[in-house]
Formats: sequence, C-alpha cells, structure tokens
Amino acid sequence: MSAYSVGSYLAARLAQIGLKHHFVVPGDYNLVLLDKLLEQKEMEQVGSCNELNASFSAEGYARAHGVGACVVTFSVGALSALNGIGGAYAESLPVILVSGSPNSNDPGSHHLLHHTTGTYDFSYVRQMAEHVTCCAVAIDDAEEAPYLIDKAIRAALLQKKPVYIEIPCNLADAPCAAPGPVSALTRPEMSDPATLQAAVDATIQFLGARKKPILLGGSMLRSADAEGAFRKLADALGCAVSLQPAAKGMFPETHAGFAGIALGEVSSPGCNDILNWADGTFCVGTLFTDYSTVGWTAQPDALQSVQAGPDRVQGPGFDFSGIVLSEFLIALAAKVKANPTTLHEFQRIKPSLKPTQAPSADTPLDRAEIARQVQQLLSADSTLLVETGDAWFNGMYLDLPEGARFEIEMQWGSIGWSIPAAFGYAVGAPQRKLIAMVGDGSFQLTAQEVAQMIRRGLPVLIFLINNRGYTIEVEIHDGPYNNIKNWNYAALMQAFNAEDGAGLGLQVGTTRELAEAIIKAAQNRKGPTLIECNIERDDCTHQLITWGRRVATANARPPVRR
Repeated sequence: MSAYSVGSYLAARLAQIGLKHHFVVPGDYNLVLLDKLLEQKEMEQVGSCNELNASFSAEGYARAHGVGACVVTFSVGALSALNGIGGAYAESLPVILVSGSPNSNDPGSHHLLHHTTGTYDFSYVRQMAEHVTCCAVAIDDAEEAPYLIDKAIRAALLQKKPVYIEIPCNLADAPCAAPGPVSALTRPEMSDPATLQAAVDATIQFLGARKKPILLGGSMLRSADAEGAFRKLADALGCAVSLQPAAKGMFPETHAGFAGIALGEVSSPGCNDILNWADGTFCVGTLFTDYSTVGWTAQPDALQSVQAGPDRVQGPGFDFSGIVLSEFLIALAAKVKANPTTLHEFQRIKPSLKPTQAPSADTPLDRAEIARQVQQLLSADSTLLVETGDAWFNGMYLDLPEGARFEIEMQWGSIGWSIPAAFGYAVGAPQRKLIAMVGDGSFQLTAQEVAQMIRRGLPVLIFLINNRGYTIEVEIHDGPYNNIKNWNYAALMQAFNAEDGAGLGLQVGTTRELAEAIIKAAQNRKGPTLIECNIERDDCTHQLITWGRRVATANARPPVRR
C-alpha cells in the first residue's frame, strides 16, 4: 500500500523539480492540501496577501528560480490569480497554479455551493484557465491524480508556460501511487537531426548573402534556455548585437558586440541607426508586438530577416519546426563565418556619451537624477526590476554590469506586477541585491505585498516615483481618470511594520535627500526600504512621450471596411 496521498504526491513532485517555496492563500477548499504540502520539509510555504499577489509572486519566483507555484482556493481564489497566470503565459514562465476545489461528490449531487457562480456545473474555472495555461487538469479520482499531476508539470517545464491543477478538498488526503523517477518530467526535448541540419544550412545561406548582418535578441532566449548559445553565436558571427527591451540582461552589455536596446525611434543611442543600416536581421527569441515595435513602426522586413524561436526557424523561402533553439544556435555558431561589418559601423556612429554630472545638493529631484543615482547602485549581483510605465524607460537605458539582471513585464504589461513579483524574486534569489522601480499608480494596486517582504526580512530596495498619477496613460491618452488619490507612501511602511517589522520608509524631494536615503537603505538589512521620490507631474522620459504617441496612433487606426 502506497504511503502517498494526492497532496503528498503533488508536494513530492514540486520538490523534485527544484521548488524550495510555494505561495499560498488559504481557503476552505485547499486547507487539507496545504497541510499535506507542509509535510514536505524540502519546501517552505509562503503566505501572500491575496491571490493576485500570490500569482505575481510565483511569476517573479519563476524568473529567479526557473519555475514557481501558488496554491489558492476554488473559483474566488483561482479567478483572482488568473491575471498573474495570464502574465506568466505571455512572458513564457512556468508557474503551477493549484486550486483546491469542492468535494468530489458535489458535482453529481445537484448541490449549490459557496465560492461558485450558483450553478451546478463547476467546470467553468478549469475552462477559463485553459485559455491562459498550456495544460489545465481537474482531478476527480485519486487513482488518476499521479498521471494528471505529472502531465501538467511536464507541460509547464517543457513549454515554459503556466498550468492549472484542480484538486478536490476530499481527495487531497486520499491515497494514490508513489511518484516514479522525476526524469519522466524533466527529460529535455531534442531536435530532429535532419531538420536541424536543414535549418542551419538555410540560415548559413541567408547570412552568407548579406554584407551587413546584425543580431537581434528577444525575451524568449530565457524560456528557451538559449542565453549561453546566443552568446556563442554572437562571438562566432562577430556582428553588432542589439536586444529588445524584454531581453535586457540576457546578453552582457559589456560584450564587445553589444549595440544597445532596440525600440524603434526610442532605441538607445545609435541602435536604431545600425539596425536600419543592416541588410539582414537575424532575430533570435524575439516578439514583435505593438509595444515592442513602437506602434508597428519598427518591424524587420520579412524578406531581409530570419526568425528563430524556441521550436521554429523561419526565413525567406524556408520554415522549419521541431528544433530546439539552443541546439540550433550552437550548431550554427560552429559553421558561421565571422562578419563584423555592422559592429565596426556601430562603433563609428555610436554617440560619445559624457558622464552625467551630479547636480547641486539643493536641486529639486527629477526623474533623470533618480536614474543617475540608481545607476550607481548596480553591480554584478544586482537585479533591477521595473514596473509598467515610465519605470520601463528609466530602467531599460541604464548600463548593466556583467552579471546584473533586468526584469520587465513588457508583453503582459499589467500595472501592479512589480511589487509582488519583486517579493517572489527575492524569495527565489535571496543572494541577489534586488532594486525595484515603480510608479505611484501601479504601487496602489498591490502595495500589500510589501508587508510580506517585511514579514520575511527581505532587504528589497523600492524606488517609488510619485508624480501623482498614471503617467504612461497620460502620454497615450490623457483624461481625468489618470489622476489618483495621493498617499503618504513612505508612512505605509510603519503601518506594515506593526509591532515586529523592520521596513523603512523615506520621503525625498531633493538630490541630497535621495543620496542620504540610499545610504540609510544600505544600512537596513533586516527588511525592505521604500524611498518615495516626489517629482513633478509631467516629468517623464522623452522616450515615453514618443512611444506613447506612436502607440496612441496605432490604437486610433480607423476600422477597415470588410
């Protein structure tokens, strides 16, 4: 007789795939399941303030640790978590969402239950989850649980997408088979050798016909585990290498070939010029959306580019699937001929940037000065996490030292993501120095999770840029709805501390005050520090203004008659 229950089977599998933590919000349908998870001593249970924050925290944890998990209750909990799960899907991050559900006898007993929509069909949550996961399973038989749990977890690991697992409250402690070898879940996918060779040959032919090729890297480099392989190709090809904003930190900015962040007319200095000068763009792991193309104004010419994704290589006259990206890049690097033409040209046209001088101590604080002081904090062990909004542009043009990481949610773009994601990231990578930049409007959505940073004593440094509203929306389309009620954000830290916390809240309005606050933050190693930076309402990057105008134009296109 197996000593395993459905709950302990799930716990064992989560531990076997490397999870050290899982994020939870208790509810009556998941309480027994939480007990079974607590019995797994290789994993720690981490409380969240609400299910939305739990899902964002698990997403942030997956960025740091490779995979994340959160456990919620049925319907009211799971539906709240689906925003973060949708973000994990869009950003290609494996997050396992587990929901406790009603007693397995209830669906066939014509019972109306709490936490439901008042219908007799309880399948609606799984059906909704199917649209934002790569696999959604609802267990209704303990004997089937091992198969369904393994199916979902393997899908998450293989596709680097979130999954949904529903476990009835009376089955969490029901006996089931013991786990088999974990290699059944973690075995890697392999390329078809003949297709791989054909893709390499076609790409070699494409590159050989170009006098001025350039590399463009995107965020799927991470989900494809291809960052190292991309660097090998860059070394072999020797051309200029640019990155989409969501890929910042996935290729070293200290590399001789690095040519900046590619974002159309708001690219970093010289980057857009060299992309336009090139006669062939090799796109690796890229995503082209209205945001990443600045309102569809910066898309590569399909006839002059190759697109290499996690399992597909596509170019003029060829299209190959069933290919593992890292294998393709390594095979290509072994055969490609060096062509440094675009790198040499970039080195000629790149503007010479003079170091920004610090203003006088009494100067009122502005956005540029915040960025200058944050730049001085970045080191090899830093992770800079930036919220949707002007924080994107404040962060993406900073210089990352070798080893530093950068986290952005540019595909999903849900305001409020950064605070719980920073919490999850800090739990998953406590050895890294985590710096978060967030606007006041975004902070108001998920502020509670700072209390969890305090609870766990995580020294996260939060720069809260207070300009009294939704600045990113102002630049896209302004209206009175972009104004928000101001808070005393720094004072919140004392409320979150209560009787036992060590969080620090500081309010600054000048250059000197910010510098002094950063010194105090460095001395606070027992909890987070929130520095509320008060700046003028209209103080934002020129990149946000230009980008916002282009996105607004794309949004306002008139309907096409059909």
